[in-house]
Amino acid sequence: MTLPGLDGGDTNRAAKTLDDQAASIRDVIAQHGDQPVILVAHSGANAPVSLILDRHPELVCRVVWVDSGPVADGSVFAPDFPEDLEELPLPSFGTLGQQASLEGLNAEALEQFRERAVPEPAPVLRQPVELANESRHRVPTTLVCCSISGEQVMELVQAGHPMFAEVANLDDVDIIDLPTGHWPMWSRPLDLAEVLRSAVKPAL
Repeated sequence: MTLPGLDGGDTNRAAKTLDDQAASIRDVIAQHGDQPVILVAHSGANAPVSLILDRHPELVCRVVWVDSGPVADGSVFAPDFPEDLEELPLPSFGTLGQQASLEGLNAEALEQFRERAVPEPAPVLRQPVELANESRHRVPTTLVCCSISGEQVMELVQAGHPMFAEVANLDDVDIIDLPTGHWPMWSRPLDLAEVLRSAVKPAL
């Protein structure tokens, strides 16, 4: 689904918040009769999906993080984002490549990336994630590790790295390696589809 704030046709999208994004996910679950769902989250979707896991763990039978993972209580994506800016546009690929791996993306994919990119709303970047329900840790979890291997992720978890701190609290974690860059839906789409199929099968 396209989260609120990331729909280029929404004239009010720059005002959207993490709560708006979480509420939108909740609405989609409700449209399916509140039957427990499998959530797949990539990259920055980790914040609103973490909110859903905290607020409605009973509605999620498995969560699959694609080169991502759950955030901790109090996390803020960009706490120092300037107050006078309303959104964060896609930076140059030189800058982006220093933040997240572009491995596997050819010139055509990068061109499509640039054409389809929608700036991130500032409220989403600044809003702290508030989590309080320990039941979120009991939701079965799959980590699909792309730009960082599963072995490296677990080393960071054991070292207490803040980006992976929440993983240490999870009761049920499967790790699947899919070596590529941060955007496997473009660099290895068929392989990602197969990984997702295998990851969600136990929950079906």
